[in-house]
Amino acid sequence: MTPTDSLATAPEIRAHLLEVFNRALRSSGEFGGEVALHLLIRHLLFVERRTEAVFAEQRRVWKDSGAFRPNGVTGFYRELIPELDCKDAMASVYAEFAQRCGWLQSDRLLTADAYEALKGSVRQWAGEDRTWADVTAMFGDPSVLFGGTNPLYGKTLGYLSEDMGQPMVVFHLWHGSARGSAAWPPEHEQPLLLAVRFGEGPFRQSFTFTPEGERRRLETVHPLQVE
Repeated sequence: MTPTDSLATAPEIRAHLLEVFNRALRSSGEFGGEVALHLLIRHLLFVERRTEAVFAEQRRVWKDSGAFRPNGVTGFYRELIPELDCKDAMASVYAEFAQRCGWLQSDRLLTADAYEALKGSVRQWAGEDRTWADVTAMFGDPSVLFGGTNPLYGKTLGYLSEDMGQPMVVFHLWHGSARGSAAWPPEHEQPLLLAVRFGEGPFRQSFTFTPEGERRRLETVHPLQVE
């Protein structure tokens, strides 16, 4: 049997869970998707002696804003943009909860001026079709990359201010293959930007679609779902 004094300490357990949770946010499909994030959140709340009501309240907020379906945040994205990689998009929403909890680990933070410049210009900037390379050329590397670095796959980019009280600005990129298509590799060398998301209020209203994003949405979503 393992001696009790050789067990990990509470700070070590918390640090380990935070590392795993942040890896799961970036590669949610490898960890089991949205269900895995739920479990890791509950473990972190337990280690920090916080009640699960914290997460229950967050789910209520998501439901009230329209971001949470019976099949979770993933379900919302499947309705909004079926061809998007919903796992990476979903993870960006959970990352915002992690940001508020002080759990999110970022690769880069924007200065207050850079963040305000991004937020002030990005909706107009997304009025034209853009690629992954266009996003990083304009705004630099993301604070969090949801998904891998392979350009053949879709991904989501999150940008954070050094003021962590500010909302994340999220870019959803699509790899260019129609849902269910057997064609590979995709016809595009770079993932295409479909939508930018940030802000409070009704979740759908936080999205700004590029022309390509609007085309993909109208082609794949049932007319009654389009708002």
